[in-house]
Amino acid sequence: MVSRLPAVTIGIPFYNAEKFLLDAIRSVFAQTYKDWELILIDDGSTDRSLDIAMSVDDPRVRVISDGHNRRLPYRLNQIVAEAQYDYVARMDADDLMARDRIERQVSILMARHDVDIVSTGVCSITNDGFPVGIRCVQQSQRLNLVDVVAGRSGIVHASVVARRSWFLRNPYDTRQILTEDYELWLRAYMRGDLRRVILADPLYFYREDGNVTASKMLHAYASQRSIIGRLFSDPVDRLRYRSPFYMKSLVAHLADALGLMWVLRRQRVSAIDRTEEMSFVAEIKAIRGTKVPGLD
Repeated sequence: MVSRLPAVTIGIPFYNAEKFLLDAIRSVFAQTYKDWELILIDDGSTDRSLDIAMSVDDPRVRVISDGHNRRLPYRLNQIVAEAQYDYVARMDADDLMARDRIERQVSILMARHDVDIVSTGVCSITNDGFPVGIRCVQQSQRLNLVDVVAGRSGIVHASVVARRSWFLRNPYDTRQILTEDYELWLRAYMRGDLRRVILADPLYFYREDGNVTASKMLHAYASQRSIIGRLFSDPVDRLRYRSPFYMKSLVAHLADALGLMWVLRRQRVSAIDRTEEMSFVAEIKAIRGTKVPGLD
């Protein structure tokens, strides 16, 4: 039963997200489970994002701002440190989440004491909120090192709900920008501390317009090679695990030069049929119709 679930901390770090932040906040207020606190952490925004956050009038909402741009990994660690509750959910400031996301993920954590992290599938949406595809990873029975090093953990970072105790054992490396999740999953796995469940249903709505660029991909691949070099001491292992990321960099360079980045973007998601599209459109409409005290 929903009433038996524990309270949850939901954390949204934001930086210059005035265009989308209200949608993210609405999706929190739209949740079927209401026993939550929402921590909104400003990362030195220069637009109206902080004004929007400060306008929310609900005792469950806290806004934190120190005026500095410390980047995402620092803010994610800060959310964990500030969290009042034993379960922590995160999401990005330009996304939305399905109304039953928190209820379903926390229910799994409550039922599965052998699990620390629950991730979900993703519905990719355009900047104006139209669904264009899904990523629904089916969990393999046993996660192995090759999969994690290759980035195939199945965990969608922004969709994660996890035990606060796990985050405290496994803080983000604040040196990692854009690859903080990759480094975290790999480091935790190598410590024998990556017990996750993948809920394949697309409970997270991810805005990907402009996120899949050659420059971001090349930065990520270079960073992943650096992480492998730091975590593996054996030269053979380093060469073995780095090689695919050199190949991925080459593909990204070629796709960018030939104007074919759209092909790489298309490969990230599976097409949806008309029935699925209508279901996602209805869900997003319901989320956007949710009132936020102080802003509506």
